[in-house]
Amino acid sequence: MLRTIKHLLIGGLFIMAIGIPAVTTANENELKLTIVNPKDLHDPSQNGYSTAVIAPSGCRVAYISGQGGQDRTGALSPDFAAQVEQAYANLRTALDALGARPDQVAKLTVFVVDHDMSKLEVLTKNVKEMFGEALPAQTLIPVPKLAIDPMLFEVEAVVVLD
Repeated sequence: MLRTIKHLLIGGLFIMAIGIPAVTTANENELKLTIVNPKDLHDPSQNGYSTAVIAPSGCRVAYISGQGGQDRTGALSPDFAAQVEQAYANLRTALDALGARPDQVAKLTVFVVDHDMSKLEVLTKNVKEMFGEALPAQTLIPVPKLAIDPMLFEVEAVVVLD
């Protein structure tokens, strides 16, 4: 008798489980962004970005406001490289707050005060450290000034969520 109840209970749970609709959560492959670097264009990956990124259909999109190089207290280093490093740390904190990973970032826009070619190495190093091979599309905009006078760098992001 006990064995029969056990089989019915297991069978009942199985039947009940079949009747429960599956929770629709996207798996990692469904969230994967498609990076496009056409062979007929210069490969931008050496500079830390991709030509285009395709987001999977049905995903939500989040926009992260420009993150500057201020630390938690609002302090801002006068050093460009330190500001860039802190800005990417701040971007990572914003991603974490959204429950997102760097490989879910489809697009970056970076603003650089008094941009010159010497700053590209710093920018490329930081973006490659954060994104690895999953380089987002990216636009760099040279600007004469940002919101706060000592700010030298700012990064904003478009993030694809599940």
